[in-house]
Amino acid sequence: MAKAAKRLKATAATGVLQSRDEVIEAISTIGQHVRDRTKIEADMNDELSGIRGQFEGLAAPHAQAIADLSKGVQAWCEAHRAELTQNGKTKTVSLSSGEVKWRLTPSKVSIKGEEAVLALLAARKLERFTRVKTEINKEAILNEPDIATAVPGITISQREEFVIEPFETALAEVAA
Repeated sequence: MAKAAKRLKATAATGVLQSRDEVIEAISTIGQHVRDRTKIEADMNDELSGIRGQFEGLAAPHAQAIADLSKGVQAWCEAHRAELTQNGKTKTVSLSSGEVKWRLTPSKVSIKGEEAVLALLAARKLERFTRVKTEINKEAILNEPDIATAVPGITISQREEFVIEPFETALAEVAA
């Protein structure tokens, strides 16, 4: 279930309510609306889960049939690949009901033990296979805002938010 919003944020503004009691009542009402919305969302997710399960059940036999037939098509095409591709001159074969294709995926590099590989690359003077990433240190900018904001392109902004947090109490967990 999605995490319910515990508080509402908005840009600070002047209120319309006229008394402390009206504000207390409004916050209480906001809390009730948040809880009602959370219940509706939970009900929606329960129904969607049921619907998804129902349709997945209907689709499962088709998915299995597709997988089984695909294996058979691939096995036959692999056995007759030379004749179908004119001895490798083509990678796509058009049949009356569709096409079959042989495609290479893009090359992919996998690294296991990155620190050891980096050390070996350095020892073998293969620095061209490594890189150093330079990026702006935003934490350092916040630590020295006067110096940093003198650099064109750097600005530091801050805004005030008004937050409403209706009180909630969670139910005690039942021991199993």
